[in-house]
Amino acid sequence: MVKTVLVYSMGEVIGDGLIKLPFIAGLRAAFPQARITWCAAKGDTVYAGPLKAVVEGYLDEILTEGPTGAGPFDILPWIKPFGGRRFDLVIDTQENLRRSAVARRAASGAFVSAARLARTKDWPAAVTERLARLLALASNGQGKPTPITLAHPDALAAAKVLLPDGRAYVGLAPGAGGQDKRWPLERYIALAHHLEALGATPVFFFGPDEAEDAARTRREVPGACFPELDRQDDYRQVRGPLLVIALAARLTAAVANDAGPGHMLAAGGAPLLSLQKDARKAVKFRPAAARLEMLVAADYGDDMAALPTEAVQAALTRLMSGVA
Repeated sequence: MVKTVLVYSMGEVIGDGLIKLPFIAGLRAAFPQARITWCAAKGDTVYAGPLKAVVEGYLDEILTEGPTGAGPFDILPWIKPFGGRRFDLVIDTQENLRRSAVARRAASGAFVSAARLARTKDWPAAVTERLARLLALASNGQGKPTPITLAHPDALAAAKVLLPDGRAYVGLAPGAGGQDKRWPLERYIALAHHLEALGATPVFFFGPDEAEDAARTRREVPGACFPELDRQDDYRQVRGPLLVIALAARLTAAVANDAGPGHMLAAGGAPLLSLQKDARKAVKFRPAAARLEMLVAADYGDDMAALPTEAVQAALTRLMSGVA
């Protein structure tokens, strides 16, 4: 019986931290009684910061200090990585062989290594598929990525207040880190009107740097929901990724560009239509949604505006109907 698990990574910024959430949920489901330790070998992970409340109940410990394989001399035989601790199962998610050898020393039982698998011909290009492969191997084929179910009671309560029962909600996240990754805002606004005509309620997600876009959208789609803006609920301390992930569980479907909000919506369980700029990134960094459709602008033209509204509407209809 596996009582202790070590997941070995180099660390997580917000993007890859979000991509890994379904892997973490699937790991907990596969080993419900185990103590799960997450090692961020380079010392920084969003699981100890912005996503700490999200992984509550999934990870029991975050390990960031001491010899962890990141240092050039941690491989030496007299160095005791991880304080000399041993684990029944070690899952090495990074692909450096020297660091993998350090992680291997912590395994008293099974050791699953991405560093070894990455040298094989059938190693997937997609990060989500790589994590799924590691999880399946670690659990004898029983484990698979799954949406995060939040344990945070205030987050669950906030989501229910902001998106009350009785309506079909569809999330729309028009933002992205770079303008070149954004499907035009006017297309999202048109899509919102299309949803309203179908009887669904559009739910817009805007970041703190997108106030101008949010104001325009509120003027043009007054019947939409903007759950992160002008809040009057009793749970205003719940915000950021925690709130978006909680709201995702109440959505019939969602549409997002290649950016953080899309990964948050996927992690929370929303069926997702991901609008991507180019095929390479679409494959490697595709969101870990349980039900996913992707459209790639490069298949239609030179920029995001080349994505036709009709194709987006058709893909979203499939998601909403459960066909995808």
